[in-house]
Amino acid sequence: MLRGLSVVAGAISRLNWLVGQIFSWLALGIVLVCFSVVVLRYVFATSFVWLQDLYIWLNGAMFTAVAAFALLRDDHVRVDIFYRPATMRTRAIVDLIGTILFLLPFCWIVYIYSMPFVLRAWSYFEASSNVGGMPGLFILKSFIIAMVVLIALQGIAMICRSILVLAGRTDLVPPMMAYPETQAHPAAQIAEGLN
Repeated sequence: MLRGLSVVAGAISRLNWLVGQIFSWLALGIVLVCFSVVVLRYVFATSFVWLQDLYIWLNGAMFTAVAAFALLRDDHVRVDIFYRPATMRTRAIVDLIGTILFLLPFCWIVYIYSMPFVLRAWSYFEASSNVGGMPGLFILKSFIIAMVVLIALQGIAMICRSILVLAGRTDLVPPMMAYPETQAHPAAQIAEGLN
């Protein structure tokens, strides 16, 4: 069973790593398109609405697509006054409780409330509301669903990691998900009875 959890956590993490690697390249596209908009406007005194839409849409697509990748890499914002110096076991408990009580319910709520919004956009192939804007806004709105699915999957991988750590099988934790090997603060060790 624990090996199965390791396989599931590894597969989900590899998926989110791949999506993150692919969609992080949109940052370069955003810079190039934004640069083009500025050059066109201030050097050539012209502008295209669809080009302005494009860099905003690329930004939205990138940030929604790489959200789970950031969670995998532990790059999200965290107030870690207590988390960082804690032992691996304490971090696993915090991650397990936080994922079950906060992350997965958040994903479910966003999914439930955004699904009608996305389906409505697909029903009439919604485009930009700007005259001369880009078609295909319905595709961009679909990234909301993809984001919550990928984040929820990464949450499941985090639950698997926590269970592996709490079961004492850190050797089965996929390397890309391993907790950093840091020495716990002496106060944390005393509080957890390790000294």
